[in-house]
Amino acid sequence: MKKWITALLVGGVVAVAALPALAQAPRADAIWARAAQANITLDGVLNEADWAGAQSWTIDYGVDAGIPGSGWKTEAGWDPPANPTHAVVKFLTRGNQLYMGVEVADNSVGGSASFNRFDGFLMGLKDKSSGGQPKPVLEYLYSWWHDEHLDPQPAGQLPGFIGAWAELPHGSPRTAAQIAAWDAATVVHGTSNSDTTPDTGYTVEMRFDLSVLGYDVTQPAGDTVEFNLSIYDCDGFWPISPVTFSTNRVWWQGPWGNDTWYNEVRVMGRPDVTTVSGPAPAIAPDLTIPTIDVLPTMDGALTEPVWSSGTPYALNIRWDDAALRATYPGVGPLRAGQYQPNVNGGAAFVIDPADATIKMYHRGSKLYLGFDVRDAVVQYHPDINRWDGAIVTINDRVLRGPDRTLLGKRLSFQIAQNGTALAQDDLLSMVTAGTARVAAHMNAGTTVDTLGTQMDNGYQVEMELDLTALGYPANLGDGALFMGINLFDGDSFQVASDSYGTRTWWQREWQGTCCPAAVYLQPSYISGVGPWTPGGDYARLLGSLNPSPRPEVSFAIPDRNLVKLEVYDVRGRLVERRDLGDMGEGDASVPLFANGEAAAGVYLYRVQFINPSTGQVRGTLTGKTLLIK
Repeated sequence: MKKWITALLVGGVVAVAALPALAQAPRADAIWARAAQANITLDGVLNEADWAGAQSWTIDYGVDAGIPGSGWKTEAGWDPPANPTHAVVKFLTRGNQLYMGVEVADNSVGGSASFNRFDGFLMGLKDKSSGGQPKPVLEYLYSWWHDEHLDPQPAGQLPGFIGAWAELPHGSPRTAAQIAAWDAATVVHGTSNSDTTPDTGYTVEMRFDLSVLGYDVTQPAGDTVEFNLSIYDCDGFWPISPVTFSTNRVWWQGPWGNDTWYNEVRVMGRPDVTTVSGPAPAIAPDLTIPTIDVLPTMDGALTEPVWSSGTPYALNIRWDDAALRATYPGVGPLRAGQYQPNVNGGAAFVIDPADATIKMYHRGSKLYLGFDVRDAVVQYHPDINRWDGAIVTINDRVLRGPDRTLLGKRLSFQIAQNGTALAQDDLLSMVTAGTARVAAHMNAGTTVDTLGTQMDNGYQVEMELDLTALGYPANLGDGALFMGINLFDGDSFQVASDSYGTRTWWQREWQGTCCPAAVYLQPSYISGVGPWTPGGDYARLLGSLNPSPRPEVSFAIPDRNLVKLEVYDVRGRLVERRDLGDMGEGDASVPLFANGEAAAGVYLYRVQFINPSTGQVRGTLTGKTLLIK
């Protein structure tokens, strides 16, 4: 079965081709580490047969290594450099060990005692074994930075280990346990710390023990290693040359090893994805935001049927709920978290924890979010640490920051003294420009104050964002969107020391931190029917009765699903939407028109199959039919 399925029109009628639709580009923040079939010798020579079967990623200075978090930066000297970085990175697993092989083309290899003036790799791996949320990052620096030696550094010197599994001072012998946790070997194609004769590059073969970090790629479902890589490059420094000297770095998703900026690479390992298992599985987005042809009234109240229909994507954010965080998509269970700042000199007991349901859908280029916030103490306070409100963070698809990464936008609102939604930060700019709207509704019994003398019943907020103001084309391009949501809850009481503020976030905390959810915006029906199906083929189309005064569609599904049917005319207008309920494994046939009011003509249909436990879309069937009367 293909992603796009057209039901053939029979009885002498010419078949109508499915309308074109937009497909999501492959993810640039994820790669498979295939399971090697034989042992790997750590010698800096990638001559094992398994390396030839590994997936690879190319990193070049001045070229985006992958949205949204990749970038590059010159620290000193010429920009652009005369000999820009070109590297090819590969990953393998063997048991619960992660191997990285890197080939770097470089005509001037070496280092110094000064930071930034060296070649090498700065990496960050999140420590899954650590308690608390989000998981912290451990720094791995493997480079020609040798601050234990005076310059000039000795010719022929190899890289050293600094960071999580190394001794201080730098250059001290490492223990057997440290070597077991992390090791590497390098072959220089030339002579390091000498530019007498141009080099051609260097090769690194590196191994990480995943067990000490809490990962297990040997389990049947595999695991996802949270990783980022900066490649440092210093040229023309041995001796220094005014013509070629440059020191710079280029990174894949995150620049640092001791901080969580921008994004991360998801290195995915699973026992059945091997160097001989054929094409690697497609890496799906974390979630899909559906397209729904409904325009809310934008009064803040979530009273329109669309908000209660179960069709929008829905998520919950709740203070101190580890079980809920564990259900978040992708790396969300490890990246989501919470924080309580000091208020009035301390951190009081949280008597009314933050709790909200957020729903999302889009209509054309407009993204709609509905916030249902359950809050017994609704207040206004100018201090951001004591807001009631939220920050939605979305990366612009065109604008870039000083590090050449896609710029994160901070779309903030807080509840105002009069109970309205007060736009802040980038949301205020969009509202002023007429490209966003936000409205709040106080539930019955809610009074906005900072006294906490009465029980409130929460509030609701509707937000509309024109994504073309965030760099998207009108048809949403590849549909890839990167976002996070941070819920603010401030509760104030007459006893000042009892007051507090909290923030609880889904996926990422701020617009420039790791790690946004990789979202796919389902294509609009006006652009074409048949959205991308997560995970590939799921259900099977058995056929449809065409042409007919009572057309129906037949399909087969492998297990129990909630099934929804939508029918559109050829102009993309919704004709009928029906919940078909809970259907079990096997074959089924359903009529495409239930009300009998549709006029004769060609119609497009979509059948959607939803996991009844998680609410996530498993698959979609689409096609066309001809109604005759």
